[in-house]
Amino acid sequence: MAAYAGVHQATMPQSQVETIDPVTLHMSGEFVETNLGSAVEPDGSVTVRVVAQQYSFAPSCILVPADTKITMRGTSADVVHGLLIEQTNVNAMLVPGYISQLTTRFDKAADHLMPCQEFCSVGHEGMWAKVKVIDREQFMATAAGQRRISCVK
Repeated sequence: MAAYAGVHQATMPQSQVETIDPVTLHMSGEFVETNLGSAVEPDGSVTVRVVAQQYSFAPSCILVPADTKITMRGTSADVVHGLLIEQTNVNAMLVPGYISQLTTRFDKAADHLMPCQEFCSVGHEGMWAKVKVIDREQFMATAAGQRRISCVK
């Protein structure tokens, strides 16, 4: 079964592949600087957009609510990076030219480190961000009247 699944995945295209030009992603569209961070969607879920580039994540601190559906969308501006949120099952590769998307939920308020877990060159060891999970009501109060939020002051 494992062999069949491996061959099938290798020969069949993914059901949804989103591409983006890594050279111009900062200039227009979904990953411009003013769109990065967390945003509350009309259904009450939260979408987080993040860009990785040598040797940082933007935003460097992501603010999200507990007990809420979180959709994380990310990409890379230069080389392959890894998005790993410690103490969770969130782990994705951010590949230039492609948009990675995953859905998660955080059960309780906590702070999590988010290191790059793909070696991206000599400054790799310093590439860290933070995910701050806060109470849902506190998050919604913070988000009221703001288009995008992060915990970067």
